[in-house]
Amino acid sequence: MKRLAERFEEKSFEVVVVGGGMAGVCAAIEAARDGARVALINSRPVLGGNASSEIRVHISGADQSLKQPDYAESGLVYELMLENKARNEQFSYSIWDMILFEATQKEKNLTCFHNTVMYDCETEGDKITAVYCVQETTEMRFRIAADIFVDATGNGTLGYYAGAEFRQGSESKAQTGEADAPDEPNHDTMGNTIMFKARDMGHPVKFTPPAFAKKYTEHDLRYRMHCANQTPDYSIAKNPEENKRTGGCSAKGVDYGYFWIELMGDGVTDIIPQYETIRDDLVAVLYGIWDHIKNGGDHLAANYALEWVGMLPGTRESRRLEADYMLTETDILENRIFEDAVAYGGWWVDVHTPHGMLDTHLLPSGECVYFDGVYTVPYRSYYSKNISNMFMAGRDIGCTRLAYSSTRILGCCAVGGQAVGVAAAMCIDKKCTPRELAPYVGEIQQTLLKHDAFLPGFASDGKGDFVRTAKFAASSAAAGCGPENVTDGVTRKLGDDFHGWMSEGFSENGETLSVDLGKTEKVSEVRLTFETNFKFPIRVTMCRNRQVQQREGVAPELVRDYDVVLKKNGKTVKTVEVRDNYQRLNVLNTEGVECDSFDVVVRATNGADFAMIHEIRAY
Repeated sequence: MKRLAERFEEKSFEVVVVGGGMAGVCAAIEAARDGARVALINSRPVLGGNASSEIRVHISGADQSLKQPDYAESGLVYELMLENKARNEQFSYSIWDMILFEATQKEKNLTCFHNTVMYDCETEGDKITAVYCVQETTEMRFRIAADIFVDATGNGTLGYYAGAEFRQGSESKAQTGEADAPDEPNHDTMGNTIMFKARDMGHPVKFTPPAFAKKYTEHDLRYRMHCANQTPDYSIAKNPEENKRTGGCSAKGVDYGYFWIELMGDGVTDIIPQYETIRDDLVAVLYGIWDHIKNGGDHLAANYALEWVGMLPGTRESRRLEADYMLTETDILENRIFEDAVAYGGWWVDVHTPHGMLDTHLLPSGECVYFDGVYTVPYRSYYSKNISNMFMAGRDIGCTRLAYSSTRILGCCAVGGQAVGVAAAMCIDKKCTPRELAPYVGEIQQTLLKHDAFLPGFASDGKGDFVRTAKFAASSAAAGCGPENVTDGVTRKLGDDFHGWMSEGFSENGETLSVDLGKTEKVSEVRLTFETNFKFPIRVTMCRNRQVQQREGVAPELVRDYDVVLKKNGKTVKTVEVRDNYQRLNVLNTEGVECDSFDVVVRATNGADFAMIHEIRAY
């Protein structure tokens, strides 16, 4: 007992986020930036969860892999990806780990506990009062108390320990009214996956499989692309034409793969306690597939050698925690815009075959339901139905299984995490529970928009923004892209609407947008949102087909060098110079200077021959 006491500490924060995946990272950073004292409990040595170097799933989202690029996620997750794009042209997952580590380390209100596993929680009535954790590397045990908790564990582990209501498996059509729900409820759960990376060595490389590797034939893998020149048979798919459109089997190639190396246990009992057994079976499956690729016929892989194999399976589905509103497939297919929307998604309803690699006679992702456009996720889906001080972020939010098969995608998890971070900090500020915060959802929405998150169907209300009532002039403007558009409340191109200012060319002296405030104001902050062109992806990925879609370096459309020149009575009172910019959202501290106008002088872009600004705000 003495030894335990020596290695036990009690700590207290305002917000505790349990889970260091993309949802947890975004929730923790956002809550800390908004003024809350935050602890992030991460069971792994690196951040990012399924997007980390340990698992290496690239971040997909509402753009449906560039099929509707106007809807790509912005906000905090995009800020992190832009940082990575500027510093990691080689697609190194170790550098990506570093980007996430650095982002959390520089937040003064955020304390990270890595290699720290939450093993229990303490409750009083319907509230969580503390979590109990052990840090495996130091043998330290912690009791960490807080006012607000965020379950970003993926599995809904915190909620489960606290007694939160939850669901697993598929609901029936009668329960949800969803067109594609089964007639009877079942225990179907999408499975876990491990990935691999192979490299062309430039000469033939032999492969000797381990004794435990499973054996596969070409017939076994006939619906799973596993060589560079293979075309899958889509005829068994629910919607063959849509599967062709999306590449529903897998990208071609043998250098990276495969999402379909998937298993879900026995399909009858809880998938979570089977994690280690599933991992062992997945390793046998993966090496068996690689043995077939190398030794089971000509798959154009003679020169390829395995460079990396993931030994930590990525979990695709487990628990969903009950919320005040359970998002449904119907909401998704109808592109529903909720009044209390705080996040959105656009990935298709992507239900994998029930038994993964045990169902080799089926396409691995052949039961998809496709749609165009996006849907929103309401605030009511992000807090627990019966645990009064707990939010959910990531895979475990309130939704049916069919809705979950869309919201589980990493981009949707990340933007939901940012929304939860805003809400958690507001709960601390207003001294209320998540449900009690619901009447203030408009404040959550406006904060998200201010922080460059996108909410379909919503625009900035301009409250407190000095620029909203200003007059504008510009050195030049392309047709339909006048400077007055920087206050229309939308910060991206949507269809034919640019929603911002674009110069007509780029002069030798640069391009200038002038803002006349109409009266003297004390300006402490100027916020500018630039163009980055969502038609080109910037995510870190091991997939060669996805890498070649990306442009080298920083987006050429992005403003690189500019000055903000603040004036009073025509005289310059302060100039803020920015050079080598690679971020979409820029927030400048202007130290409360008194001014009645200011100019944004674009000196250089990252390659484009025009200047583009979507929004300017001043406070």
